[in-house]
Amino acid sequence: MRKNNWKYIIGFLLTAVIFTLTACGQTKEQDKSGKSDTIKVVTTFYPMYDFAKNVVGDAGDVQLLIPAGTEPHDYEPSAKDIAKITDADVFVYNSHELETWVKDVLENVDEKKVTVVEAAGSIDLMAGAAHEHDDDEEEADHDDHDHELDPHVWLDPVLAQKEVEAIRDALVKKYPDKKEIFEKNATAYLEKLKDLDTEYKEAFTNAKNKTFVTQHAAFGYLAKQYGLTQESIAGISPDQEPSPSRLAELKKYIKEHNVSVIYFETSASSKVAETLASETGVELAVLNPLESITQKEQDKGEDYISVMKANLDALKKSIK
Repeated sequence: MRKNNWKYIIGFLLTAVIFTLTACGQTKEQDKSGKSDTIKVVTTFYPMYDFAKNVVGDAGDVQLLIPAGTEPHDYEPSAKDIAKITDADVFVYNSHELETWVKDVLENVDEKKVTVVEAAGSIDLMAGAAHEHDDDEEEADHDDHDHELDPHVWLDPVLAQKEVEAIRDALVKKYPDKKEIFEKNATAYLEKLKDLDTEYKEAFTNAKNKTFVTQHAAFGYLAKQYGLTQESIAGISPDQEPSPSRLAELKKYIKEHNVSVIYFETSASSKVAETLASETGVELAVLNPLESITQKEQDKGEDYISVMKANLDALKKSIK
């Protein structure tokens, strides 16, 4: 979708939202002061939801805006979704680079009423995969979902801590009377993230092979944090198709570096990864970027920590 068309649609949806909220009245009012006892936090996709939920705890209601199992790179908000943001007390998203639609939505959101948290706002984003636009004849005509910078900071346990801290600090600033609750919750969760970081460090410090091949270039920050090398089939966007020359490069790379595993993800098509694995005679394994964890997985108790530990076990197959 072209950017000017997207802005037009956002404007139309916001007009509809404002009309609906005005017609229905102030639905959040619980008393004469117009204040609600329950803090309503709206988050974009799963990692932001899990981080916020661990900080908020029982002090509020944390909602997931992008439906479970939905690819956030391709998501576009509906009028109902925009109404949820407008009606929230706190809105948490990762970055403008991933949630490209947020800038347009926020132009018409009262940020005096809705506290907006860009969790990755203090983090310097890296450039996308160097090969991402190779052989792309339509490079000058990319849509809004293409990324010049890599937004996948949450997959680095150290940078995930920075995102949690950003959420904590915003909540404490808005609700100073609940400071002790938010800080206690955040401290407990940050300890878990620090332990996760330690597990990754211990697993990879003495590894001789530190190269891994992925379907989707989502693990650049993790690779940088632990001294690894990520080679990806697709670019930052998981639905991007590699060029024939890129596939030829990868076949050569896999052979020269004795790569034994190609990692794919269950939420995107794995056909290219399967074909490449078959042609090079290597194993396939799952590496989860946590972008679209399903409701079924959540119901089974899966969360950021458990999935990242599963990713660590998977990476150990090739990094050893």
